[in-house]
Amino acid sequence: MQPNAALEAAELIAERPDERLDTARLEPYLRAHLPGAEGPLSVAQFHGGKANLTYLLRFGVGESTREFVLRRPPLGPIPPGAHDMRREHRVLSALSRRYRLAPQSLLLCEDESILGAIFIVEERRVGFVIRDDLPAEFAGRPELNRRIGFALVDALADLHSVDPRQIGLGDLGRAEGFLTRQLSGWTRRWEASLGGPEEEESRAEMAPVLEWLGRTLPRERAGALLHNDYRLDNCLLDTADPGRIVAVLDWDMCTQGDPLADLGYMLNYWVEPGDAPEWRAIASMPTWRDGFPSRAEAIARYSERTGSDVGDVLWYQVFAAFKLAVIIQQIYIRFVRGQTQDRRFATYATRVLGLARKAQRLIGDCVVISRAGGNLGLPGLERFPGPPLSRG
Repeated sequence: MQPNAALEAAELIAERPDERLDTARLEPYLRAHLPGAEGPLSVAQFHGGKANLTYLLRFGVGESTREFVLRRPPLGPIPPGAHDMRREHRVLSALSRRYRLAPQSLLLCEDESILGAIFIVEERRVGFVIRDDLPAEFAGRPELNRRIGFALVDALADLHSVDPRQIGLGDLGRAEGFLTRQLSGWTRRWEASLGGPEEEESRAEMAPVLEWLGRTLPRERAGALLHNDYRLDNCLLDTADPGRIVAVLDWDMCTQGDPLADLGYMLNYWVEPGDAPEWRAIASMPTWRDGFPSRAEAIARYSERTGSDVGDVLWYQVFAAFKLAVIIQQIYIRFVRGQTQDRRFATYATRVLGLARKAQRLIGDCVVISRAGGNLGLPGLERFPGPPLSRG
């Protein structure tokens, strides 16, 4: 197998036993509704997802093979508004005409008798995903790492330049009051997802973070189209040239809102060599590797490409740490309740606690900058009472 083909193949596994598709019902439905669904069907599963389940569908053999991607929500009860396949289908059907990195959605199935959930079928984009670290094939190339880092920032900036009204998405969410609704909504999700042996500690660690976020809410700015889960492992890279992104994936949370929410979320994963080791263990992209731009360089690149004022970006980083903690807690509680048997999730409570402490440290950084005379544009900023997370 050629190296490039090996990278692509590494994204796939045999279907997990508890997540197999019911092809007895699925196959005839696809043959009736999906153009190109001809010839024998084979199914593999993309292994990287931690929430929505994603599969590769192959119809036919040899040169006549057609490939599609099927996405459906995770098993078990779904929080209201989460894992919204209708939203993803609508977004990609419109956005793929204006933003080249958005795959086209080809089919929305709302008949839950087929798979037990609403699902979509999208075009297949071929590439590979960088997760916790760089593939061995591309290690030791700092100039490539720098290109990957800036490509990630540029792709986000370009998304934020798309006018939702011009592609029929002007009514997708409301930019007005976005941060207030986000903080309120994610706080409700946090409360609803708490549980397990660590519940009391998690609640106590996050309480002062929530108080600070509410007290220092930034001024409202012009809205943009947000991905809402933007990071390196939601991008497909070209196997021949990893400095080029070929697709941005996972659009089920896309909405309109404050563009710095996307930037702050990405920066939450942007770990630098000097950061605390636990930050890397909690959630990171391999941006600590030699050559990747620093967070400051990423912020400056985004500001230059969009013309945006990013002076209050630290608030968005704190909010992103909280939001990610909620997402991870939602995954963890599904494991606690036996709704998934995926053992990767057994230790996720530790990540939740780590993110609460990371948020506390970032708040401490805000206070230090403010006391040194920096203007973060945050109302009510004062010394944070919680203990900072040591950088090791």
